[in-house]
Amino acid sequence: MASTFDRLGYGTYKLADGEECTAGVAHAIETGYRHVDTAQGYDNEASVGEGIDRGDVDREDLFVATKLSTDNLSYDDAVETARASRDRLGVDSIDLLYVHWPIN
Repeated sequence: MASTFDRLGYGTYKLADGEECTAGVAHAIETGYRHVDTAQGYDNEASVGEGIDRGDVDREDLFVATKLSTDNLSYDDAVETARASRDRLGVDSIDLLYVHWPIN
């Protein structure tokens, strides 16, 4: 049976890039969270990635999500910036990539 933390995501909105963000993500993982959510627009993907690395949980046990900025919605921009997000996060793949604040 899944724990409550398996169903809840740890959001990183308003966690500035740096040690506070890294420590917060690592602590969330250490306490049982297995879903981490960030966005290109938060400018903290590198720190989130460091927190994931510090969290001492196998990557396959985590669900990592990030959002495309609305400036990056053309095919080429989406592919290029998703790869950049993946690299900043320090993961081989992103489990969920979606649009942040979709526009009409």
